[in-house]
Amino acid sequence: MNVTFRNAGFDYSVKSILLFQTEETASYWSDSLRYFYPEINQNIQALQEREKEDYLRTTMRKIWDRVLPEIEAKECRYHDYFQKYRNQIEDALSDAFELDSRTMFNELLANITLNPICPRFLREEKFDLFYMNSERGALGITLHEVIHYFWFFVWNRHFRDSYDEYETPSLQWILSEMVVESIMSDKRLSTINPYYPREEGACVYSYFLGMKIEGKLILDTLMDLHENHSITAYMEAAYDYCKRHEAEIRQHIRQSENSTAESGTS
Repeated sequence: MNVTFRNAGFDYSVKSILLFQTEETASYWSDSLRYFYPEINQNIQALQEREKEDYLRTTMRKIWDRVLPEIEAKECRYHDYFQKYRNQIEDALSDAFELDSRTMFNELLANITLNPICPRFLREEKFDLFYMNSERGALGITLHEVIHYFWFFVWNRHFRDSYDEYETPSLQWILSEMVVESIMSDKRLSTINPYYPREEGACVYSYFLGMKIEGKLILDTLMDLHENHSITAYMEAAYDYCKRHEAEIRQHIRQSENSTAESGTS
């Protein structure tokens, strides 16, 4: 398993940002742009698509020109920091997913962008990484995303469903975002992730932290299910649990997404 960190360029950054500035995008995702860039003083979600892109290009170009040297420097810094821990990451992932991680996903691509949100693209084997992250923060985000690739590889092999089902707002996607914490609990991963444990900011979306089902935090339930189970047994048990409580889970997410902004930095 390996990750290449690269400057994805200005055009890519704009396209990445636009993914989270549609009229349908919840404030949880869209508001972080204005938080990190006070220069953006319009409600760009209300603009027409062409106007929205033109406004972003004009406004973000000045920012891009200013931070480009930092982005270029971080290509090397992120790479060096990841390589420092690569062997122990591969060991942990091999144990967690019961396979040889060294033979898989050796061409993962981390695109360094201006976007505070860090989407991942499973089929293309790439994800976005916000340039304001320190080396430690970039590694924490990278661990989160890499876990998704291995999770869905094993999931697909076990359940024989389609990669088309692994995107938001599917239940498979929701579960995959929650289980990151339990996989990350391995000390070989948790000790190098600045987002772990929960008290340090959490390695999962913040709206999962207070989610309770039948009076118990859902993340604690998933942690319990993870213990002493094979990876596929964990997947089955966790998915069955989420299906039984799907309505409650989705209600909590809907309420949270319209009240809190998310970002990916540390």
